[in-house]
Amino acid sequence: MKKRRPRQVDVAALANVSPAIVSLVINGRVNGNVRISQEAQQRVWDAIYELGYVVNPVARKLAGNQSRMLGVFTYEAIFPLEYHDFYYPFLIGIEEEAQAQDYDLLLFTRPDGSGKRSIYKDGVNSLQVSDGSILLGVYEEPDEITRLLAEGFPFVYVGRREIPGEEIAYVAADYVDATRQVVAYMHSQGHRQIAYLYDHDGRRREAQHDRQQGYILAVRELSIKEQLIACSASAFTPERLQHYLAAGITAILFETVNYAHLLLSAASVLGKSVPRDISCAILGDPLNEIQNIPDLTSFSIPRREMGREAVRLLIDLLTEGHTIENRQITLPCTFVRGQTVVPPPDNG
Repeated sequence: MKKRRPRQVDVAALANVSPAIVSLVINGRVNGNVRISQEAQQRVWDAIYELGYVVNPVARKLAGNQSRMLGVFTYEAIFPLEYHDFYYPFLIGIEEEAQAQDYDLLLFTRPDGSGKRSIYKDGVNSLQVSDGSILLGVYEEPDEITRLLAEGFPFVYVGRREIPGEEIAYVAADYVDATRQVVAYMHSQGHRQIAYLYDHDGRRREAQHDRQQGYILAVRELSIKEQLIACSASAFTPERLQHYLAAGITAILFETVNYAHLLLSAASVLGKSVPRDISCAILGDPLNEIQNIPDLTSFSIPRREMGREAVRLLIDLLTEGHTIENRQITLPCTFVRGQTVVPPPDNG
């Protein structure tokens, strides 16, 4: 027969106190209206250790107490980690800061019936077993976030997120300024025709918007031609590259490293090379180590620190309430000079 899990009444019987006393000791309320002697407190803790009693976090939350447990919910599949992917540094930072702040972490990964990750599986907020949660990944159902806000459930998003009429607590990277720095560097190397290629799939997410905004601000400040070009990966062919070269484009910006690989391949087909014939830069880090191109001009996203800062902000929300100021934090990226941007051939 399966052994029954110990309950508070079992702890109370072994410690020779009432269940109410056990609850007060477990929840740290020993100096309130009911005074509990040190000797009685010790008997309770001895009984807990002897029985192997584990505090139920849901019951503790219903009693109005924090379980010191933070949730981590991700809309992206992140385990198992066959290699260090884009989300890995975020998770490292989250774990480091949670440990430093003496909080446990609870990872939510179970999908709904369609295979998608959902906070409200079966219509219930699964994050409620934690005091608050950190959210990662791109959500496809903004109604879930709106519902969390309406419930007053504390959460912090890693990455800038916007829902019209709502204010979301988040920790983001400053893609606007980071992109401006990359464009300014290309300009300083003599480039005057700098194209920004992006995959237009109909969903213009916040990170893409911020990068494009940084590009637009930079070219206007530098008084050079704005060339935002929608070009899917499948459409980036050697013929397309030849067209860009013929139009006088000498440098290209990409949002993902996949395009850089395509550029290297297309240039090779044309008998050209990067950066001798055309310079390029990626606006961020590769998604994983396998995609990496050595010495690629780019900027580094402070993912580990974003994870740590998200934990700090969430704990502030839990301890200070929802009136806390500066609920939207933006951290600077680090420009990586690399070797894929050099003066254009005409300036060589």
